[in-house]
Amino acid sequence: MLRQRTLSSKINASGVGLHTGKKVSLTLMPADADTGITFIRTDTKSNPIKASFDNVNDTRLQTSLSNDEVKISTVEHLLSALAGLGIDNAIIQLDGPEVPIMDGSARPFVFMIQSAGIKEQNAPKKFIKVIKPIEVRQNEKWARIEPFDGFKVAFTIDFNHPAFDNSSQSSEIDFSSVSYLSQVSRARTFGFVRDIENLRKNNLALGGSVNNAVVIDDYRVVNDEGVRFQDEFVKHKILDAIGDLYLLGHGLIGSFSAYKSGHHLNNLLLRELDNNQEAWEEVIIEDVTKSPILYTSPEPLLVD
Repeated sequence: MLRQRTLSSKINASGVGLHTGKKVSLTLMPADADTGITFIRTDTKSNPIKASFDNVNDTRLQTSLSNDEVKISTVEHLLSALAGLGIDNAIIQLDGPEVPIMDGSARPFVFMIQSAGIKEQNAPKKFIKVIKPIEVRQNEKWARIEPFDGFKVAFTIDFNHPAFDNSSQSSEIDFSSVSYLSQVSRARTFGFVRDIENLRKNNLALGGSVNNAVVIDDYRVVNDEGVRFQDEFVKHKILDAIGDLYLLGHGLIGSFSAYKSGHHLNNLLLRELDNNQEAWEEVIIEDVTKSPILYTSPEPLLVD
């Protein structure tokens, strides 16, 4: 059977929060089977925060979790890396209010996890299998989960800007046959120069720069190195969605598709799924050769 996974050892890193601009230290630690993903603020005496969709309290340009005592912001990139590597159980310690943005992608977190090592545990990995379609809409934006024998993500963005051509604004990836590490993990967050002043007036993007985001002016990408691949923008939206979806507490067996969705609509979709108990079931996979998601081997190997 497919088994749960945790880290083999603890590992540390530090960086700057994208929105707070504050330096923060991050420690990833192993956790017992059936623990799930738990965040702990070491700079306070507050209780741990479980990585769950019903603990989401802020979705303005990021996903934040709260336990009504403290808040931890910008969790989606780290959660995306944990999902992509199939980590079921981990303790995440932070000495500040926000997960560091690193280079703006999930790749540094993938490197941390693989450097710490991935250990299988003596407990079955659990999945949420979608058996009926669920959809949420806000004006022209929508997000949907449908039955699918695997895990597939399709996303469409719609930017009328010279840096975005039509061929780079839609992407669909079937993760039962395609690696998260090679196709998604390196995609960076992005933002527009024209929005920076207003964002900072609202205490957002205070730590943002070309070192941790793809920055776009009125005509082009201003980063010296350009984009990492042609459809990096929509691939980053897929990366974000995978992190948001992992707040279900388990991997998803189903097809997620979205048009201009974001963290808020993604969270509404999970809440709607939870409210429709007949639309899903919890399952385990007895035959390891029939894994619905292509995971890297549980070894500390970096895959480019």
